Amino acid sequence: MDWHKRFGERGLVVIGIHSPEFGWEKPLDKVQSACEALGIPYPVALDNDFATWKRYRTRYWPTLHLIDKQRIIRYTRIGEGGYAEMEAMIRRLLEE
Repeated sequence: MDWHKRFGERGLVVIGIHSPEFGWEKPLDKVQSACEALGIPYPVALDNDFATWKRYRTRYWPTLHLIDKQRIIRYTRIGEGGYAEMEAMIRRLLEE
């Protein structure tokens, strides 16, 4: 899933939202360390109060949303897998 690298120049913007399941996952320094250790190259916002989680009616980890240029959610993937389908949708949205 290197979509950030592969499609960034074509307009894809990847933003991670970290909504912690446990209290020890909330501190900024722990999230920064984890992002560095995992080599995450895109920005990751903290959602410690679950405001974004609630706004997007998220219920499960992980949940991926593709949002178009008009800020409309065009595709949602819950859970692992489905990467080919997600990539196909990314390509489709970038062509619009």
